[in-house]
Amino acid sequence: MNENINKSALFNASCFALITTAFTFAIRAGILPELGVKFDLNAEQLGFINSMWFLGFPISMILGGLFYHKLGPKLIMQIAFVAHTLGIVMTIYAGGYTSLLISTLFIGFGNGCTEAACNPMIADMYSGLKMNKMLNRFHMWFPGGIVLGSLISKFMTDFGFGWQMQMWVLMIPTVIYAGLFFGKAFPKPTVEGVTSISSNIKALFSPVFIFLFFCMALTAISEFGPQQWANIVLSASGASGMLILALTTGVMAVGRFFAGPVVKSLGQTGVLLGGAIFATLGIYLFSVVTGPMAYFAAVVFAIGVCYFWPVMVGAVAQRVPLSGALGMSIIGGVGMFSTAIFQPIIGRWIDISRENKLAEGLTGDALELAAGQETLLRMVSFPGILIILFAIFFVWQKNSKSTAAVPTAH
Repeated sequence: MNENINKSALFNASCFALITTAFTFAIRAGILPELGVKFDLNAEQLGFINSMWFLGFPISMILGGLFYHKLGPKLIMQIAFVAHTLGIVMTIYAGGYTSLLISTLFIGFGNGCTEAACNPMIADMYSGLKMNKMLNRFHMWFPGGIVLGSLISKFMTDFGFGWQMQMWVLMIPTVIYAGLFFGKAFPKPTVEGVTSISSNIKALFSPVFIFLFFCMALTAISEFGPQQWANIVLSASGASGMLILALTTGVMAVGRFFAGPVVKSLGQTGVLLGGAIFATLGIYLFSVVTGPMAYFAAVVFAIGVCYFWPVMVGAVAQRVPLSGALGMSIIGGVGMFSTAIFQPIIGRWIDISRENKLAEGLTGDALELAAGQETLLRMVSFPGILIILFAIFFVWQKNSKSTAAVPTAH
């Protein structure tokens, strides 16, 4: 039956849905400073707004993962469209802090629905090498979409288009994916051999999964923390925060295209350990360099965080196979949930640093740069801890057989 569906239309719709997710990440990062000025919000409040994006994501992703085989991808994507539309429109007509929190939560919920529906739907449409190829192409659009979104936000800001107009841009891929999905037959959800919920839950308590669970919390904030705050932290350094974001995600998109050969060469544990080292160096460079050197720091940082998310999800699939789809949903969910928790903490760090630097007599761009770089220096601790954890994991798993499976998540 799945052979009679329009696979190309469904796949293209999935890509536009993921582009919507990426645009919500990039464009919201771009308009963050303007929102702060417009609604008189401090960095901690902006952090709580950011956290709603990351909180809505895991809620719907885990719920969608649990009920995918009952609801099917069509209904989940209809929910995604409603959530995206509500979130975008509510943001545009927001009256203050509370409405921004709620609207961002809706957007995050829609993003999680996209993940929950499209991954298994693509897996149902294709098989074997073709499935890996198509999933890999699908997930390229998260960093790829961030590149496009961050460039659009920068150019619109440079040409005087306000934050409301930039939010309307989000409706373009939203309407496109809804139109492509409309009226199409969807593949029937299929249940793999390892889908017993009791077996899944039992596997979640294995030592390897518990270890990866805690590591995922740090890999996610190592990736998303500096990216989400790039525009605020680096805008006073002589470099464009949105160009930094575009460069970072551009390198990540290219890197993920070659994920298979890299993982085959270094192994999952080697890739994770190497990533932690590069990420630590990259964030440290962000905290000390200014001007054009910030772009070099962005490349180093991107190399570090490039494979964190897909390889962590791949490690769960390979090393804790009995956890099934639930295990992969939870590992992705904890990554987003961790980022939600840390966003206001990072915002608070910026506020505290700003107060301290103001007391030292700094003002203007010098004040913002000093406060931002001090905060970035604190963020070095996230991948720094991972160097130790992944070194332990490397030794621990040294005798475990590693495959060269291409990871299939962003």
